Amino acid sequence: MEKTTHLQVLEAEAVYVIREVAAQFQNPVLLFSGGKDSIVLTYLAYKAFYPAKIPFPLLHIDTGHNFPETIEYRDNLVKKLGATLIVGSVQEAIDKGMVTEEKGYNASRNLLQTAVLLDALEKNKFDAAMGGARRDEEKARAKERFFSHRDEFGQWDPKNQRPELWNIFNGKKHMGEHFRVFPISNWTEMDVWQYILQENIEMPSIYFSHRRKVFKRDGMYLAAAPFMKLKPDEKVEELTVRCRTIGDVSCTGMVLSEAHNLQDIIDEIAATRVTERGGRADDKRSESAMEDRKREGYF
Repeated sequence: MEKTTHLQVLEAEAVYVIREVAAQFQNPVLLFSGGKDSIVLTYLAYKAFYPAKIPFPLLHIDTGHNFPETIEYRDNLVKKLGATLIVGSVQEAIDKGMVTEEKGYNASRNLLQTAVLLDALEKNKFDAAMGGARRDEEKARAKERFFSHRDEFGQWDPKNQRPELWNIFNGKKHMGEHFRVFPISNWTEMDVWQYILQENIEMPSIYFSHRRKVFKRDGMYLAAAPFMKLKPDEKVEELTVRCRTIGDVSCTGMVLSEAHNLQDIIDEIAATRVTERGGRADDKRSESAMEDRKREGYF
């Protein structure tokens, strides 16, 4: 008898959670960032309901400062799967005065995504939002349940979470409340890449080594862009880099790398001693940066 692999166990668990969402909620949505985790989650949703189409839309919160490779990949994937895509625009929210853009050298639109996300969830009456967050990414995310309750203001209370025994998930809520759901909570970064290799999932080119103009700040390489304000002592140089985790340009650190294919990436991750989000500028704003954002409604 063939032995079940750990990737098969993780896949089965994730598919079960996705199907539970479809069964328990009236109007779910899948949050899509264009990063590897949301890509794997979309692929799992595709497998969960095949040969039918994915029965819920994809929601992308576009900061307006995304990598072009990410947007191109997003549009091609949506077309390939025949999925429905909804885009929430941070730039539109700025233009309407709903949010105020940050100024200065460390300005980022990352925090502004929260208000746009909550507005999109409210406008579309989504009662469950699935995403690719994993517990191994960051200490605040390690506190999350699979079904993570949000109050009517979209806020998360880490001290008030429901028990999840024997994979029994409680999706009951009051009017105006919703859930964030994390089907790949128990996966690691290595699991994600091994699964991508096993399933031969196409990935955005930005994950592989390529030449890019970057500059160094606080020990990280950031991509040079017209909206990135350089300090007097910072200089732009062209290096061979890749992304391990993708946010928008302002907060995504690049790593020096010669990983040109999936196996190279897996070998590189196995050897590194730096965490995946060690190159995310938005996590360095304070010790509790991620948890503070999550409490306010960030994914």
